[in-house]
Amino acid sequence: MEETYLLNVEGVKKKILHGGQGELPKFQDGSKITFHFQTLKDNFERTVIDDSREAGIPMEIIVGKMFKMEIWETLLSSMRAGEVAEFWCDAIHTGMYALVSKGMRRIAEGRDPLEGQKHRCGMGNMFDYHSTGYDDLDELQRTPQPLIFIMELFRVEEPSAYKRDTWAMSKEEKLAAVPVLHSEGNRLVLRKEFRQAAEKYQEAVICLRNLQAKEKPWEEGWLKLESLVTPLVLNYCQCQLELGEYYEVLEHTTELLQKHKDNAKAYFKRAKAHAAVWNEREAREDFLRVAHLDPAMAAAVKKELKQLGERMRKKHVEDRKRYQGLFQQPQGPRAGKGAAEGSRAAPLCTAPAASPASPHRLQRLPAGPR
Repeated sequence: MEETYLLNVEGVKKKILHGGQGELPKFQDGSKITFHFQTLKDNFERTVIDDSREAGIPMEIIVGKMFKMEIWETLLSSMRAGEVAEFWCDAIHTGMYALVSKGMRRIAEGRDPLEGQKHRCGMGNMFDYHSTGYDDLDELQRTPQPLIFIMELFRVEEPSAYKRDTWAMSKEEKLAAVPVLHSEGNRLVLRKEFRQAAEKYQEAVICLRNLQAKEKPWEEGWLKLESLVTPLVLNYCQCQLELGEYYEVLEHTTELLQKHKDNAKAYFKRAKAHAAVWNEREAREDFLRVAHLDPAMAAAVKKELKQLGERMRKKHVEDRKRYQGLFQQPQGPRAGKGAAEGSRAAPLCTAPAASPASPHRLQRLPAGPR
């Protein structure tokens, strides 16, 4: 079944490839639309640019949430559940596609779609950059052109029928969600469910980071949000310490300290992570900074330094035992007989005496705990 329709929008043509079922869904602000899509060039080869099926996860957009490809809401709102349709869209509707595709590709690669983005509208960001990082998208950005979208609509859910993802929330909804997520994380910590608690703290941080992306760094609005981010990051790092994810802690505390150089709690958590991966010098330096910045933590620092010293001494003893026999001449089963015969025949050569092990070799520590 293929019928071509002219939608009541300039520069758009629709062709139904497979009919859907039932009536047109009710598309209202806040409704979540789930669909697969394929983007093709309008050339003889119909070159495929993107295909959501390759990622294995359907696309989702929220009606009325200022999705950068506004035309997609128009296209999808003309479809029934189960319908597959092909849309031809003129270049007047596809100018933002390169940025939209860049964000979707970053998500599929497990990267932050907002990485490097400044606090301005999508059009402003488009002119800020020389490259999207993808050659085919750079071409589309330089020369917007007509595109073909093949879409399959799965379902349309009313706002009350699903849990809102943080990216789909308004500014007010995100700010309201942060203390709730914070409290849920604290409750999970008390139950020692550290992995689930870390997810709550992380979700709250994402809410705030999304809001920060729209503020100018180090100005009042940005700083207010940053004051909410810092304790959440520290709580997240504490959970990662409990889970043994020490390098994760090193990464996030170091990033935090680049912005907040006097945060004693960040130094303390980083010191514990350094100690756990046998970075003795770095751990001692961070613990001493903690005692200098916050004398109230001096007793805790003293305890940690004592434990660190005991662990390192024990480790040195274990290393010496482990390497003790490396440079000793192995004794074969006929050693006694060879020695007895030594008076009758001199050996052809004499093995040099084993030199003492290098102190540097004995002091070299493994990369992680054993």
